Amino acid sequence: MAKLAILEFPDPRLRKRALPVSAVDLEVRRLIDDLFETMYAAPGIGLAATQVDVHRRVLVADVSSDGSDPHALINPVILQKDGVAVSEEGCLSVPGYYEEVERAKHIRVRYQDRSGAEIEKDFEGLLAICVQHEIDHLDGKLFVDYLSEAKRSRIRKRLLRDQRQSSTAAIL
Repeated sequence: MAKLAILEFPDPRLRKRALPVSAVDLEVRRLIDDLFETMYAAPGIGLAATQVDVHRRVLVADVSSDGSDPHALINPVILQKDGVAVSEEGCLSVPGYYEEVERAKHIRVRYQDRSGAEIEKDFEGLLAICVQHEIDHLDGKLFVDYLSEAKRSRIRKRLLRDQRQSSTAAIL
């Protein structure tokens, strides 16, 4: 397993739409393991392959407090949404920023698991929100896209400034 580098907004690679996984093989299972290692180390509750510059439709999530409920979804498709949940979201690709976002409270998703089996499953609450957030990443969308242009612009400017300062400090 390997801890991977997480891309940060406004990196244009975060806007790339992920391609479907054609076969669940050893490479995909290694990617899943690396995503989990990276997510837990960050620490976070979800991570999409797009966020580590791998543009394949794979995501991982674990909203438990102790890492005991891991979910790996390959080629996820939301089949049904209902209810409304407004919650504060953050993102490993937008570090340090949290804003309220409206999403569905309940979703039904079709996906493949790490063995390649096709599954349809219902997700509710925080896990449903997390899965929607990560599927957005696979589609090249970030939670900041739900915010006003003014808020998005402020976040972009601050992150770019922080990235420049980090680069300058690394050179010294």
